[in-house]
Amino acid sequence: MSFWVYILRCADGSYYTGHTDQLERRIAQHVTGAIPGCYTFSRRPVDLVFSQDFPSRLEALASERRIKGWSRRKKEAMMRGDWAEVSRLARSSRSTAPQ
Repeated sequence: MSFWVYILRCADGSYYTGHTDQLERRIAQHVTGAIPGCYTFSRRPVDLVFSQDFPSRLEALASERRIKGWSRRKKEAMMRGDWAEVSRLARSSRSTAPQ
């Protein structure tokens, strides 16, 4: 069974990151507003802009949590597949982190 991390672009330009074991079903829930308490409910329409599969839920959840901590620029670099920029942004964020 595969598990997925996904990123949605919301109508207000924000990003929502989540994980699931049924990607198509979960995206449909976001699109239709099937989950009223969800962040995306009032920010529809949404578009899937990134997804990656993982062999276990723990790996997908760890990836989701890591990505949620990233800056917008770093997320956008990852979505473009610009790993050099992701790495550069990771280094710059470490050098500016409070000691």
